[in-house]
Formats: sequence, C-alpha cells, structure tokens
Amino acid sequence: MQFRIEGMTCGGCAKSVTAAIASVDPGAKVEANPAARTVEVETSASEAQIRKILDQAGYPATVN
Repeated sequence: MQFRIEGMTCGGCAKSVTAAIASVDPGAKVEANPAARTVEVETSASEAQIRKILDQAGYPATVN
C-alpha cells in the first residue's frame, strides 16, 4: 500500500515513519520518499493499523 504523508519532509522524518511502521510490523518492507512525501509499505498489518500508528507518531497519512 502507498501513503501520502505531507509532514514527511526530510530523511529524519522518513526514519521516524519507518520506525513507527516497524513497531506495528517488524517485518514490514518500507520505502519512504521524503521528496515526494510518499511511503510504500509491504506489510501484514492492516491499512487502519498503519494509519493509526503514523497518526500517533505525528505523521498523519492518506492513502495514495
């Protein structure tokens, strides 16, 4: 699934987003692109779980 995260603007943000997703699914494959403000996630977690953890981390996401 792909998400758009307006608040992800740098590499540090991308690391925080990746860590948040890993806290829900440690085996998730995450490709963050701060320049495009998108993140591609391959995970067994649900879309709702990913959006919830990103929101809690301060990076609200929309499905892209």
